[in-house]
Amino acid sequence: EANAHILTHIFNTLAADKMLDDRRRRYPGWLSAMNLDNQVGDEVVDTMITVICSRYDLVTRYYRWKKKTLGYDQLFDYDRYAPLPDMDTAAIPWEKCQKMVLAAFASFSGELHDRAKTFFDEGWIHARLQHGKRGGAFAHPVTPDTHPYLLINYTGAWRDVETVAHEMGHGIHQVLAARQGYYGSDTPLVLAETASVFAELLLFNQRLRELDGSAQRNAFVAGKLESIFATVFRQTAMNRFEARMHTSRRERGELSAEDFSRHWLDTQREMFGDAITLTEDYGLWWSYIPHFLATPGYVYSYAFGELLTLSLYGRYQEEGEAFIGKYLNLLAAGGSQSPSELLAPLGFDLNDPAFWRRGLDVIDGYMTVLE
Repeated sequence: EANAHILTHIFNTLAADKMLDDRRRRYPGWLSAMNLDNQVGDEVVDTMITVICSRYDLVTRYYRWKKKTLGYDQLFDYDRYAPLPDMDTAAIPWEKCQKMVLAAFASFSGELHDRAKTFFDEGWIHARLQHGKRGGAFAHPVTPDTHPYLLINYTGAWRDVETVAHEMGHGIHQVLAARQGYYGSDTPLVLAETASVFAELLLFNQRLRELDGSAQRNAFVAGKLESIFATVFRQTAMNRFEARMHTSRRERGELSAEDFSRHWLDTQREMFGDAITLTEDYGLWWSYIPHFLATPGYVYSYAFGELLTLSLYGRYQEEGEAFIGKYLNLLAAGGSQSPSELLAPLGFDLNDPAFWRRGLDVIDGYMTVLE
């Protein structure tokens, strides 16, 4: 709050700079420059955002369920990520992690399993904790004629097992796309999570089938839903804030800190509905998100990649084995075409709201498990 006046000045200045740049380059809208970078049309992104906003009820339903489960009369913004009882926190040894990931991949495709096994067998993963080692996790593609490397900081938590599956998905994507060469193997940003999130879903659904107790099962599903919400719905709500910020800056001129806070709270309330009580301090959360300043418009890319992959998974649930070859071909195509062109052989039209609804139906299915 003490720095709100400085941040307000910075936000106003950079929003005005973007306005002038967009005008000079004759972009039709404030988001068009980012869409061009992502190789998708404005209408595709508009369709996706409209469909996501139409299902904000999923967020409201979940947090009403969580409030009831925790026994609260109100669920405040600072409690929305409170852990649920009955979460399984037992450490998972590295050897078991490998078996879980390989089994999940094998349930989908023998090729996916074999590619993953090579990473484990050949030591292309650095997973152990080590003094001086950087934190986080990533898959490094190097060059198309060299195998990728994975960095993991494995502590034995379930989240780390998910991370191994996630980064393994990236690694396999890089291996399969290598045939496209240096310029064609780099995947467009909005498709970059196609393999990694899909790999997480394979692992999640396998583990879900193994859980017997309803309380533990509910806690497990709730954790997954919160992760999905943070990517699909939260990033979309932040995009809605950006849209109001840039539109207001262009139509009205300089904005006050109160204007920014009002836009932030309005777009957050649209998502949470009456399930979350937003405190006064939450009104300043717009000021800490660096993406708004460094990469205007970027945040929707997270929602795009996650929901696209959920839609792919929804198609897999419908088609079964017939889907597998088409999916692997998609990964092998890398970035050789635009996202719309890459998805066309699978029968997907990114302009069609039904495509995005399929992914939201997958989320709805997980919500039904809780209810």
